[in-house]
Amino acid sequence: MAPKLLRSRCLSFSGPPETHAPDYLPDAVVEIRDGFITSVQSAADFSTAGHNLDHCEDLRDCLLLPGFIDAHIHFPQLHILASFGTQLMDWLDSYAFPAETKFADRDYAEAQAEPFLQAMFAAGTTCAAAFTSVHPHSTDVLMQAAHASGMRLIAGKVLMNRHAPPELLDGKDLGLPASRQLIERWHGSGRLQYAVTPRFAVTSTPQQLAGAGQLAVDFPGVYVHSHLSENPGEIAEVAKLFPDASSYADVYDRFGLLTPRSLYAHGIHLSDEERNLLAERGSTVVFCPTSNLFLGSGLLEINRFQNQKLAVATDVGGGTSYSLLTTLAEGYKVCQLNGLSWSPFAALYAATLGNARALDLGDVIGRIAPGYEADLIALKTDTIPVLDNRVAHASSLEEELFACIMLGDERCVARTWVNGNVVMER
Repeated sequence: MAPKLLRSRCLSFSGPPETHAPDYLPDAVVEIRDGFITSVQSAADFSTAGHNLDHCEDLRDCLLLPGFIDAHIHFPQLHILASFGTQLMDWLDSYAFPAETKFADRDYAEAQAEPFLQAMFAAGTTCAAAFTSVHPHSTDVLMQAAHASGMRLIAGKVLMNRHAPPELLDGKDLGLPASRQLIERWHGSGRLQYAVTPRFAVTSTPQQLAGAGQLAVDFPGVYVHSHLSENPGEIAEVAKLFPDASSYADVYDRFGLLTPRSLYAHGIHLSDEERNLLAERGSTVVFCPTSNLFLGSGLLEINRFQNQKLAVATDVGGGTSYSLLTTLAEGYKVCQLNGLSWSPFAALYAATLGNARALDLGDVIGRIAPGYEADLIALKTDTIPVLDNRVAHASSLEEELFACIMLGDERCVARTWVNGNVVMER
């Protein structure tokens, strides 16, 4: 099969922008073959090597970026985005749990899978770590849809056996046999990977958390995906339920759930000791700024995570947008309130290669470079006039990118490629 040749401005990262200059080509040719990037070079070098630039698809009015990676999102919460008026614990009871109850119907769950993926593709998200629901078939239908699209996805059945509606609780087997079967069915199938997914310590007994930890031991390479230290009320409840633990993070550590492939959303109210523990275990805290602001949970001080793996995510539906651009804009504001200016290079690195590395996937996605999987997006600013006007007056690439983050959203994503194939085009 002939390669695809894309001619465009091109931006990628080989490491944190504090130590690695961004890889920017104002006129590049990117070659894609069989789902992989096989060459990235300037258009001048491509022409000098004897190739015909007329064979390239001309996307020079776009900026080519690696596809965005969403490190924490909820599949069952598609229809409760922007639900008014409560903080975390009440929000779960009022909105999240009722929405997830509907997923007991397999046909209903299956009907939601494709719209969920399309919402991410429309926002330029090409890889995600997703919660499903407590129902095993919710993981099956999402994995099937992702596999059909070619998407790289990490997902897992939620584990809950207390402090939730009875219809959402795992039975006497604690949901562990179903989780085991799902791991065997989906982990490592194509571009799919599994995450052992206790919702949070409040909704799991010690026995269930111990079983989740055992799954992580029995299946090396699976992820652990949960929530940590999001809301003061949640933290107080965890302290009551686990009085022998020295901290919230210690609860998970006691059950073997702090691993190098553990993703913990939020982490807003962690102590220094907890941050050090997570760093020692190699676990990742996931920054969810739109959710943290919307639910009034607090402001994550990302400058306190210098020695810690940190990712960024939408957390839909507590988060209010599928767009990582919108998420980064809110993250910038959170940082400003904490006395830190988050540069546009650092923010875009976080949503691409930074997230890939946090997910232990930095050698396969997150860059536009030879050998990487061809998950790409093309950004175009003329779909938002106020942004297009601002970009026209930008004096540097950094200023342009900052405007794209602050004024842009999914309308800027002109095209999304997953595994080399177009999955969304405006």
